[in-house]
Amino acid sequence: MSARPLRVAFVAYRGNMNCGGQGVYLWFLARELAKLGHRVDVWVGPPYPDPMPFAQVTRLPNPQYWAGWFNKDRSRMLPRPLRRVFEPLNFYELAASRMGFLPEPFAFSVRALRDLTAKLRGGERYDLVHDVQCLGWGLLPLLRLGLPVVSTVHHPLSVDRRASFDRDRNLREALGTMEFYPVGMQAAVARRLDCVFTSSSVSARALERDFGVSPRRLRMVANGVDTELFRPDDGAPRDPSLLLCVGRASDPNKGVRSLIEALAQVPPPARLVLVDDAHRDNPARGWAERAGVAARVEIAGRVDTSTLVSLYRRAALVVVPSRYEGFGLPAVEAMACATPVVANAAGALPEVVSTGGGGVLVDAARPDTLARAIRSLLADERARAELGAQGRKGVEAAYAWPRVAARTADVYAELVAARRGRPARTSTSAAAGQRAAS
Repeated sequence: MSARPLRVAFVAYRGNMNCGGQGVYLWFLARELAKLGHRVDVWVGPPYPDPMPFAQVTRLPNPQYWAGWFNKDRSRMLPRPLRRVFEPLNFYELAASRMGFLPEPFAFSVRALRDLTAKLRGGERYDLVHDVQCLGWGLLPLLRLGLPVVSTVHHPLSVDRRASFDRDRNLREALGTMEFYPVGMQAAVARRLDCVFTSSSVSARALERDFGVSPRRLRMVANGVDTELFRPDDGAPRDPSLLLCVGRASDPNKGVRSLIEALAQVPPPARLVLVDDAHRDNPARGWAERAGVAARVEIAGRVDTSTLVSLYRRAALVVVPSRYEGFGLPAVEAMACATPVVANAAGALPEVVSTGGGGVLVDAARPDTLARAIRSLLADERARAELGAQGRKGVEAAYAWPRVAARTADVYAELVAARRGRPARTSTSAAAGQRAAS
């Protein structure tokens, strides 16, 4: 554990738990660091997080013109009020969005830099800056100020870009994918930071391969789960026919189509609840119709945390058919609730499920193999109970947030001590960054 309380500045370009794992990570890690006695200040963009009474939170604006472009909602690309378009960052975001580029990470990093340096000029002092998956150019000037800067990357953006290429139907869409993702910026920034946290050996290898990050700069402290919130409830009966999947059908990496095709090979009364956007254009609806299982597939929408915990507790099985996960939070949350997991043997899922001990691994790209594993476990209540108990025990030992936060704080202390042992940085050379993380 770090020898003294630290003052940590978090910067996160999206903070809401429903916008992805980065929001969950930010909220819980900040809470646990505060419990350890560290002071946490947060600069965050929309959608904003739930209240964080344990931290000082600064909400940075973002017009999110790119969302209007992405969803083909032109009304969201009209500046309101109109005069705001002439502010430099707003103009950049509008222009970049209209050209099909994701400007959010860069623009947020500049806004965070501007606000954070104003705090420093006003006399505030921080021991370290912790970025959450932004990796915008605005982080680099902070290194010149002598501040250690780290970033958490659950998986590099190059993984999402490859998934986008998979669903592109023509050259025009492929060119759009090449434009949209700021992979070059994020890779260049990641190589210059003092340290990059990641949550699995698979993600670490991807960061080395795709972003060129030196292995000596990488630290695997894992992601975490709130084991007090995600826990079994003996008073809540299990539904022996309920399968649960948490994932976006529109993302081919999540493997939802394979799961629906597998469901067609699992006899009733087995049914699937999919936690995903419930809009009428969700592709899962069409897949279920074609597979003849539409009556056995329910799309629950984006649910709140209490509802999600209830679903985990009721489910007989949680299925994670993802082609790639940098960590696999639904698998860990399920095991924390003593719910057995059937997961694809891909990405970080073998690592996570083996560590937790609460699931089985299959080749989920083959619906028949996935269906066979589901049928086997649905027919064996005792095996489900044993896997559930093992998973709960394994998750408490490896992924409980207090343990993850303590390991994170230990790395903070190492980096702060290393920086104080030498003059403030005047360049961003790779050698200096490697020494800081070694």
